Amino acid sequence: RILWNRIPPDYKKAVVFSDYWKAYQAVIPDEQHHPVGKETGETAHVERWNNTLRQHLARFVRKTLSFSKCLHMHEICLKLFLHRYNTELLPAVG
Repeated sequence: RILWNRIPPDYKKAVVFSDYWKAYQAVIPDEQHHPVGKETGETAHVERWNNTLRQHLARFVRKTLSFSKCLHMHEICLKLFLHRYNTELLPAVG
């Protein structure tokens, strides 16, 4: 519920696809929540993005030497990665 409350209001209007984990069903309103199986491919994009973050930002993976407990450093590194991804890495792919 804490996570849901932190989501900006404009994003809360979107349709949410997830797996059948009960925690999602308890938090996301029924009219927006669409639980689906992996075979539908509806969650593939976000899973791909999560994997990209894990591959490029080791500090988001627990039990590594580069893991940082400082939230401020997480935010700085994420913003730097997003900037680089959108300005350097993404144009090279497309």
